Amino acid sequence: MIPESTKDEVRQQALVALMAQFVKQGHPDQYAQYMATSAIFQTDLELRNAQLNQLLGWLQQEHPAVYSGAIARVEATREEFENRVQH
Repeated sequence: MIPESTKDEVRQQALVALMAQFVKQGHPDQYAQYMATSAIFQTDLELRNAQLNQLLGWLQQEHPAVYSGAIARVEATREEFENRVQH
């Protein structure tokens, strides 16, 4: 497992590099920061989605008895999140 401080350092380096690229392409500094932050956030979401899919696939193959409970837990979390967003 990667320590949180290392993850933050990598994200910060990625942010600076992406901002520089966007500025180089002619985007204003302020927009470049927002664009870079958005790109990193989206990539992080995609990574977490891939991790969850891999974990659920592994559970389905290796621990089918646990898999149905895991799916129910994921669905309950989604519903809870959607309820919080709506309120």
